[in-house]
Amino acid sequence: MRKPCCDKEGTNKGAWSKQEDQKLIDYIHLHGEGCWRSLPKAAGLHRCGKSCRLRWINYLRPDIKRGNFAPDEEDLIIKLHALLGNRWSLIAGRLPGRTDNEVKNYWNSHIRRKLINMGIDPNNHKLYQTSPLLPHKFML
Repeated sequence: MRKPCCDKEGTNKGAWSKQEDQKLIDYIHLHGEGCWRSLPKAAGLHRCGKSCRLRWINYLRPDIKRGNFAPDEEDLIIKLHALLGNRWSLIAGRLPGRTDNEVKNYWNSHIRRKLINMGIDPNNHKLYQTSPLLPHKFML
């Protein structure tokens, strides 16, 4: 059986401080990403390796694109979702600087709702035959 990723006692949980972010950035710039399980101890962080990896990949990488999604990015997400489904990492790979987590969150919070309001089923990208909000027995 695999040993636990970290000692749960004494491990910070919750929001990252600016000092922790800077320690992680400095360590990765000096040594590279390497082994995420050993990185926290080597960098002097009281965090789990998984937490460090996710923090770096989703928030701290220098090539991450911040801000609103452009209309062409939104169109590409819709087209790729129709083709690939919920394979967020493959979709994000076609959007330079965007993370799979960010694309997934944008889909679920914006695009999905927009498609529903347009009468399009977000699961199969086809027009609804009936209202998506009412059960069939209430349709006239």
